[in-house]
Amino acid sequence: MNGIRAEITVESPPDCPAASASASAGAPASSVAKSVPADPSEPVTEEFVVDAAAEGSTGNDAPDDFGESLSEDDDLAEVFSYGSERVYRFERPQGQTCFCECIEQFGCPVRDVHARDGALTVSFHAPDADTLRSVVSRLEERWSGVTVDRLLRASDDGGSEELVLIDRGELTDRQREVLETAHEMGYFEYPKGANAGEVADALDIAASTFTQHLAAGQRKLLSSILS
Repeated sequence: MNGIRAEITVESPPDCPAASASASAGAPASSVAKSVPADPSEPVTEEFVVDAAAEGSTGNDAPDDFGESLSEDDDLAEVFSYGSERVYRFERPQGQTCFCECIEQFGCPVRDVHARDGALTVSFHAPDADTLRSVVSRLEERWSGVTVDRLLRASDDGGSEELVLIDRGELTDRQREVLETAHEMGYFEYPKGANAGEVADALDIAASTFTQHLAAGQRKLLSSILS
């Protein structure tokens, strides 16, 4: 089993009313749902819940006044309220692909969406690592401030293991060549299959140059892993 559960956050997406509402109200937005009509000319209807009493909210001291700033937004309509909860609805064109739909275009249904302080966090299951990389790459092309918060992969014993997504694009071509050659020649094995001089000779570079590229490449990879 190689499916992966991913949790990804985008900071202040400009085209997401739920994220904007959470920032304006000082409360988290959750239970994001949408309705897509069969007629492509008809708009998509979405709604979400903002709860002033939720943990981390700054609006729970005055729930009666909560949401006044949101009610002034012409794009949002309050359709239900109960205690500290408010349900808001908005419409958008079907051709306007949102953050969640961008993920779902890769065959990965979004299972949970919530917003806090203007940041939108989504979770979904990717069938494999290649699909996950494609999703993250597409998101980073369209939105700034995209971070992968957590990755989990199911294990054969019924548990799960935490994964780290490595962006190999951060490596220069030379750094990647050095790391690949060192790995293929057994430089990282114990005992070593090849020493620094032998790997450098295979690359036709000086040993000092090899160690410089190796250190730079390892530093980038470790920064991704340990962060």
